[in-house]
Amino acid sequence: MTSDLRDLYQEVILDHSKRPRNFGPLPDATSTAEGDNPLCGDHVEVHVRVVDGVVQGVRFEGKGCAISSASASMMTGAVNGRSLAEIDALTERFHAMITAHPTADVETEGLGKLAVFAGVREFPVRVKCATLAWHTLKAALSDARGVVSTEET
Repeated sequence: MTSDLRDLYQEVILDHSKRPRNFGPLPDATSTAEGDNPLCGDHVEVHVRVVDGVVQGVRFEGKGCAISSASASMMTGAVNGRSLAEIDALTERFHAMITAHPTADVETEGLGKLAVFAGVREFPVRVKCATLAWHTLKAALSDARGVVSTEET
């Protein structure tokens, strides 16, 4: 990854961390899940409103590191308006990209701005920060009970 591209990615992550989109409660949510990363203290609640198999609203609350907050912010923007099947496919692509070996060529097609997280795979301890919101979203969409923990995923 070139230095200019890495700098751009860092800018996007910092922007979403400092000014998260879709942050706050969702009063008419059909489901909510809570996620926790005990290793670094990230904590997130994801609220979703699903109508006829399509996410019609998604927001998050919580606190966490820059990567965790940015991932939650960008995730909410990426999944809003999508069908559950589309979200499953997007989640799989995101997870495959972020958990790939640091030297592997990764597939970022279809990820849009989420591709900025490709560099996180170079820091294995940060992968859990980037995936916490995604695991929590999955729990919310499946009406799972209890707190999702990065130590169980």
